[in-house]
Amino acid sequence: MHGSQDLLFSLLDTGVVWIVLANVMGIFVCYEFELFRREKFTQRHLLEQEQERSDLLLLNILPSSVAERLKAGDTDLVDGFESATVLFGDLVGFTGLAERVTPHKLVDILNGLFTKFDEIAERQGLEKIKTIGDAYMVVSGVPIPREDHAEVVAEMALDMLAAVERHREQNEYPLDIRIGIHTGPVVAGVIGAKRFSYDVWGDTVNIASRMQTHGIPGTIQASEQAYAQLRDRYQLTPRGGVKVKGKGEMPTYLLTDRLPDLDPVS
Repeated sequence: MHGSQDLLFSLLDTGVVWIVLANVMGIFVCYEFELFRREKFTQRHLLEQEQERSDLLLLNILPSSVAERLKAGDTDLVDGFESATVLFGDLVGFTGLAERVTPHKLVDILNGLFTKFDEIAERQGLEKIKTIGDAYMVVSGVPIPREDHAEVVAEMALDMLAAVERHREQNEYPLDIRIGIHTGPVVAGVIGAKRFSYDVWGDTVNIASRMQTHGIPGTIQASEQAYAQLRDRYQLTPRGGVKVKGKGEMPTYLLTDRLPDLDPVS
């Protein structure tokens, strides 16, 4: 009888041990699983954050519609546009200023003006293409075509003149700006495999650049093609013929203001 009881107690003790062990193992497995789940959640959250940063960086480099095409795997990111308007602006007096102020102050001045230009471009729905030293380039009608591409560029040009004038009034460093605009066909797309960028090419770009180069400080010089798009809404004064490299003499106009009783394009 005692032998049977001892065996029973021994079996019970063994069962208890196994139950305890099973509970401990269960707790351990649950703990490890929870750690794994939290680790995967953290990794997924970090990946999502990195993806958001990458998307934001991509949108700072490329137009949103082009960035979406690139993310979708499109590798043919070059398009032709029948009609667009290109603007070049170049700060006058900036080179001389570089000899009078510290490098930090010089960059601070340039950054302040170009940040204001960026705000104007974003408000008007224009695509900033690039800055080259103290020159600023934007395009309208690319990568999404729009009928009022010349008008929104005219609005930006007038706002840029006003921004530089305010800067000149509020600071001791006198700066001015020459602006040139031209309308015509362009090719636009992404170039580069690593540090890629969105750019615009064609004769229209070259002529817009020449409109700026041969312009007058404090004015907006428009080509005849741009004039044809703007004459019903803006005041443009004939300047006469300007010799343009590779094009000979081209008629040009000075954009001075909006026509009376017409609201600004927004």
